[in-house]
Amino acid sequence: MRFPRFIDAVSRRSGLSTEQAAVVARAVLQTMAERVTGRPADDLAGQLPDELDGYLGGTDGAAGGPPAAAGPAEFLRRVGARAGVDEATARVGTGAVFATLREAVTVREFQDMVAQLPRDSDGGVAPVPPPSVGD
Repeated sequence: MRFPRFIDAVSRRSGLSTEQAAVVARAVLQTMAERVTGRPADDLAGQLPDELDGYLGGTDGAAGGPPAAAGPAEFLRRVGARAGVDEATARVGTGAVFATLREAVTVREFQDMVAQLPRDSDGGVAPVPPPSVGD
């Protein structure tokens, strides 16, 4: 999937402008890179548009150490801080990015990535696309 198409899909799903969708997408991928490290991150990065894959590649956790342990709320807080958006925008944008990633990468790569993400108290993976996000 090409960068403009990826960002257009994020924008359409989230209701954000394409410029803000690009900023949020980059923030989500950078935050994921703190959690998803090593070969799975490299494999996922290789399937993303060239303009985005660098945000997952070349990272070995936060500050060069082990992957950053962060729950769903902290994940969204980091996305919001990186993108310069409020919590609601970070949540909607993150859901749109994940929904778009499901289309952009193989099922196996998406499953590998999700397996490494923070989980909430009931074991569900978060962040998840809001119920209103659809195809």
